[in-house]
Amino acid sequence: MLLALVLAVHGLGLLVALQALMTARTPQGTLAWILALVAFPWLALPAWWIMGGVRFEGYVTARRGGDTKLRASLAGIDGIAGPWRHRPPQTRGGITAIERLARMPVVRANRSRLLTEGAETFESIFEGIRRAERTLLVQFYTIADDEVGARLHEELCAAARRGVRAHLLFDRIGSRSLGSRWVRSLRTEGVEAHAFLSSRARFRQRFRPRIQINFRNHRKIVVVDGKEGWLGGYNVSRAYLGRDPEVGPWRDTHLHVVGPAALGMQLSFVEDWHWTTGRVLELDWTPQPAEEGDEAILMLPSGPADEVETATLMFHHAIHAARSRLWISTPYFVPDEGIITALKLAAYRGVDVRVLTPKTADVPLVHLAKFAALEPLIRAGVKVLRYEPGFLHTKAFLVDDRAAGVGTVNLDNRSLRLNFEITALLLDPEAIGRVHALFEEDMAHSRPLALEDLTGRRLPARLASRGAYLLAPLL
Repeated sequence: MLLALVLAVHGLGLLVALQALMTARTPQGTLAWILALVAFPWLALPAWWIMGGVRFEGYVTARRGGDTKLRASLAGIDGIAGPWRHRPPQTRGGITAIERLARMPVVRANRSRLLTEGAETFESIFEGIRRAERTLLVQFYTIADDEVGARLHEELCAAARRGVRAHLLFDRIGSRSLGSRWVRSLRTEGVEAHAFLSSRARFRQRFRPRIQINFRNHRKIVVVDGKEGWLGGYNVSRAYLGRDPEVGPWRDTHLHVVGPAALGMQLSFVEDWHWTTGRVLELDWTPQPAEEGDEAILMLPSGPADEVETATLMFHHAIHAARSRLWISTPYFVPDEGIITALKLAAYRGVDVRVLTPKTADVPLVHLAKFAALEPLIRAGVKVLRYEPGFLHTKAFLVDDRAAGVGTVNLDNRSLRLNFEITALLLDPEAIGRVHALFEEDMAHSRPLALEDLTGRRLPARLASRGAYLLAPLL
């Protein structure tokens, strides 16, 4: 009996190893899984069922036309490709490739505003919620049952009581401390609230049970009546106000957008809602131009359900398009060899490449791994700066004076391949200028990281960094 069990487990390990061979996207990750599944199936099989693979099967992306009911409900979104479409000059590094990734056009008639203080950001969002007349879509990776979460709860309930159709999504892993009572009380007031689960019943793969925690919905989106929206780095927690004594001061960036580009956020939410509930939201898809402003913006959702690695390709496109300047702000910097090589090449051709990261860490293993990634970049001429006043959580990039990105994507494997994310690409000179000024201000409070700071560390610290970097595909 014991022999039969051993043979069965090793046989299953071999079958799952074949699945890893056919589905994992990176050679390093594929080889690691195959070796583990064949040599140690007792340990590797549970890990694979929870964390393995990088494909999120079953998620219906409306723009692919995979679900006729969902596609039919979104017919009106094609209207933004008409009079509101912006056609920038197609020079080297043009936007066509990104439009194809997004399956959305760049649209004009928008107005944007950067929000960089926690209190200011939440007040802007809550004021927007109070302006809602018909529909309200709210989505966060983390919602805490603290004073900030209580304020969101209060605003959602008030919106529902005045007749607004209010919908809330939160990630089950990111909001794992959120109690069921908090959610039930929302539903009692008429707010439809659901946790985004990657292990939903429709999520089935051969040789895989329905346990899956590796895919997270990291998007932070609020959309009011389809005409204005918010996205960026802020989650709903006192930590984002700098009130968590373990984390300390918090530096983050959110973006408020008014205009047709808000429909791109609305589309992203609708797809996530359809996956979570199986239902289609009936919404208004009529583009509403901003009363003031004519900014060109493209919304780019990305995630493991995409046919290609959308976020990875977005960064590669930005890096290769840069002619004079490429500035990146990210709290978690553990890119793969492809991104590292592209950044080195940009520095070799004379581009001013700068990577802005926090000096402090809230995820020690990720913080440790980044040093192994930074050393070859510094040797190639990339300038690395560490933000000192607090924890820098901004996710943004600047390409010359031609484009800027603000959103939820970190430069690590999880954001690039495993998480559902969203980025707003800004093409208006004034909006790009505001992002440029934001970088300048943050860099003024940062200290350059010299090569000697890395090579001068003790051998155990350097070995620990290299060891942590080996875990990059899982971080």
